[in-house]
Amino acid sequence: MCLIVFAWRPGHAQPLIVAANRDEFYARPSLPLAQWPHAPHVHAGRDLEAGGTWLGLGSHGRFAALTNIRDPGQPPARRSRGELVAGFLTGSLSIDDYLTDVVARSAEYAGFNLLLGNAHELWHFNARDAEAVMLQPGIYGLSNAGLDTPWPKLLKAKAALQAALDDPQPARLLAFLHDAQPAPTAELPDTGVGLATEALLSSVFIASQSYGTRASTALIVQADGSRRMVERSFGPYGGHLGEVEINT
Repeated sequence: MCLIVFAWRPGHAQPLIVAANRDEFYARPSLPLAQWPHAPHVHAGRDLEAGGTWLGLGSHGRFAALTNIRDPGQPPARRSRGELVAGFLTGSLSIDDYLTDVVARSAEYAGFNLLLGNAHELWHFNARDAEAVMLQPGIYGLSNAGLDTPWPKLLKAKAALQAALDDPQPARLLAFLHDAQPAPTAELPDTGVGLATEALLSSVFIASQSYGTRASTALIVQADGSRRMVERSFGPYGGHLGEVEINT
């Protein structure tokens, strides 16, 4: 997952609203959002190369999502970051206990941001800061740096989420996730990947021949614990491949 904007509003009629894009090479095999056969309490996509996932739902209100930290100079990782999301969704540890385990072994993974939540709490962990933070109510965004790093795509997506909170429907969230307009050159961050790649990655929705937005996800959680999640899948150049909706 490379872009997540979310509203965390405990006590509200819709305490959690999430809009997220997963950006990845199209050649990396994966499955769309579904109930996992070996863990039927989990609903998530599946990375078939390493077995993990990027965003999903578990039992007892569990929610987890992950973004990579962009750093071309970081050494190869020993483990896949997607297992961090899968481990929380399939397991039974509390958020505190799970984060204690993640902190102890975070060096085994390339840089990442991890969101872990349930009906009562939402936590963020940035592997570079090595600090877990319980989030207060608010509107937040994650891309491939720290929480709320003001990259143009993140600012644009957060503003769009704010505008949609008057009537947060999946179609509205998915619509702004499809914004393919790149940021102006003068506003591009410098993450060490070169100007052309920075420009490609600067749009909310990424489309090219080999790499781009593979999935857009809209999640709306109700105060009674019911959850509606809609995922749209895409192929090269942004070609639409299908849509899945789950209600739990």
